[in-house]
Amino acid sequence: MFDLLLAIQITDILLLSLAILLLIFGLLGCFLPVIPGPPLSWIALLVFTFTEYSSLSVNFLILTGIIMIIITVLDYIFPVWLTKKMGGTKAGITGATVGLFIGLFIFPPFGIIFGPVIGAFIAELIAKNNTGVAFKSALGSFVGFLLGTGVKLIFSFLMIYYVIKELIV
Repeated sequence: MFDLLLAIQITDILLLSLAILLLIFGLLGCFLPVIPGPPLSWIALLVFTFTEYSSLSVNFLILTGIIMIIITVLDYIFPVWLTKKMGGTKAGITGATVGLFIGLFIFPPFGIIFGPVIGAFIAELIAKNNTGVAFKSALGSFVGFLLGTGVKLIFSFLMIYYVIKELIV
């Protein structure tokens, strides 16, 4: 009997540790495009539900899972949509994407933020030879990045909140 209780406690500690690690990587993923932030945060919540500390319902997991999917999709749509909304063309969108990947490797973590902006600006400048249009397109890319990052951060912090709330109560 004692061995079974010890095994359950060790399992809970391991699952809780894994959930905390996933929450940390989920937060990092809000800024680093190579790490899927919201999905990792949601998986952390899912792992946490298998501990004795959790009383989260299946309906709650389904709802947060759907929200996570929507946020993940919107994260790809925001920069493109805002770049177009601010007058950007396919060249600006392509430049922002190329700038993101170059910035990721050349000047992390700042390259992730400024790479798309510089890429969109240069691509629009080459395509239209108009500084005003290039600047607006780059600004749209930057605002889209900030919007996507903000939504991901809110979701990831909510997942952290629910885990802490369950641990305290």
